[in-house]
Amino acid sequence: MRSNGFESPLRSMKPSEERLTDPMRTLITSAGELSSPTDGEVASLVILRGADLQPPTPIGPEGLIVGRSPECGICLEHDSVSRLHFSIEPCVAGYLVRDLGSTNGTFINSRKIDRALVQNGDLIRIGQITLKFIQGAAEGAYHEELYRLVTLDPLTQAYNRRHFEQELAREHSRSVRYGRKFSLILFDFDHFKEINDQFGHLAGDAVLKEAAAQIRERLRRDDILARVGGEEFAILCPESDLDGACHLASDLGELIRKLRVIYEGLTIQATISLGVAEWSGEDETPDALYQRADRLLYEAKERGRDRYCR
Repeated sequence: MRSNGFESPLRSMKPSEERLTDPMRTLITSAGELSSPTDGEVASLVILRGADLQPPTPIGPEGLIVGRSPECGICLEHDSVSRLHFSIEPCVAGYLVRDLGSTNGTFINSRKIDRALVQNGDLIRIGQITLKFIQGAAEGAYHEELYRLVTLDPLTQAYNRRHFEQELAREHSRSVRYGRKFSLILFDFDHFKEINDQFGHLAGDAVLKEAAAQIRERLRRDDILARVGGEEFAILCPESDLDGACHLASDLGELIRKLRVIYEGLTIQATISLGVAEWSGEDETPDALYQRADRLLYEAKERGRDRYCR
């Protein structure tokens, strides 16, 4: 049985005979009780504290592994988390958590465990990070909506600036640790005040909303689009060098140039200017990279707009 690219650790560990009789404490189970749940209930893990907010992660029939490795089902880039920290898998009695020999241990409701069943609402602490185990579609939907409210711009459904800054810092840390490359694109709409003055602010909002939707269709799954100002946006491009990011910037400029937004019978056109920068190495901080891309954006405007600079 495999889980998220790893051989499942659940089949290789020794069973424990320990039992708990206190109903307020976590039940210890044995390997003989493992099997697939039959009730079809929805279960997931959600981050509560210590790490950037993520949407609830479903626990599938093969379970998942949580740790610092990018191959984990939940990857937590934090020094207090081991590369493979713990696993969680469905069993006949519910869901079983196993510590995978982590440095700082795995705790359920403040109790250190090697292997234990979890119940709805239990807290799982690893290092400085706390996760919550949830069951049921309603609570999962609640946390999903909370994630959307906290991370998304309500107009464009792009990520908001706060979430973008978190993702930029995370990608910087990941690239320093694993020797990866990444690039950043900043762009804003040319003469956007004229669009608002001529057609009205609601029409301007319609342009931003439609443009963001079109841009999302062009991006890769791992690219991150965020609204970082009124009409200014950023795109984080993991695993992309400068040439790749410039190719994307060129495509986006052409996409917006051809875009026609119809608002109350009026046709609105727009263009964008873009600044493109590749991270230069671990001596360059996320803020320094952002400022460099911002300078290139304004260089594009000074050169006549409707273009990108690198």
